[in-house]
Amino acid sequence: MALKILFSPSESKSTFAGDSYIRKENFTFAKLFHLRLEILKKYASFVKTASDKELCKLFGFKNLDTDDTLRDDIFAKGCIKAILRYDGVAYKHLNYRSLDTKAQGYIDENVLIFSNLFGPIMAGDLIPEYKLKQGEKINGLDMEKFYNENFSAAIDEFLQDDDVLDLRAGFYEKFYSIKKEYISFKFLKNGKVISHHTKAYRGKILKEISKNSVNDKTQLMTLNFEGLRLIDMKKIGLKTEFALEIEE
Repeated sequence: MALKILFSPSESKSTFAGDSYIRKENFTFAKLFHLRLEILKKYASFVKTASDKELCKLFGFKNLDTDDTLRDDIFAKGCIKAILRYDGVAYKHLNYRSLDTKAQGYIDENVLIFSNLFGPIMAGDLIPEYKLKQGEKINGLDMEKFYNENFSAAIDEFLQDDDVLDLRAGFYEKFYSIKKEYISFKFLKNGKVISHHTKAYRGKILKEISKNSVNDKTQLMTLNFEGLRLIDMKKIGLKTEFALEIEE
């Protein structure tokens, strides 16, 4: 048994290009690669032929700059681990490169990231740089619905023998609904729910979990997270929600 952690991607991404490219062997749920490939081909075709206005909408930009690489073929871009590709707030506070080999391996094998383009991927899966605004469609294709309908059964099987911690932002529940008991965290400041600092604390929590190689919810509950104090716990359906007060 191992604790499986569901995590959000970030809009900000590293531009580093590795020496591997998109291929079946780079992804978990390999039997479903043909479905993932279907999406990626639609994306590549759209990016190549779309007007500047259409690309701005897809990428979430006000206007396109002079960076011609935005239209580069995604299949020709070098890949690196997803956990290194994403470099937003949560990922900066995780600081994957600062961890030892054991903690990095734990993250690679136990963190499932819900990418807006690639769908559910393991932290150790290899992906290229890309742009896609959360919630945007490609020629009317609803990405969340597509991945929910085609990958949920595989995720159910992947999670069936393990405890689950959901550290995703609420939007990514559209990609997959957990069908077993799981744990989540709610962050408060002066007793009020906040969202501004949650990305940073999700990264910090994941870092602490990986450093301790947490295997189940019992071990998770023994951890003390710096700057956070447990003030409440409640059961809501399948979810056990821990309310954490930010003390920093």
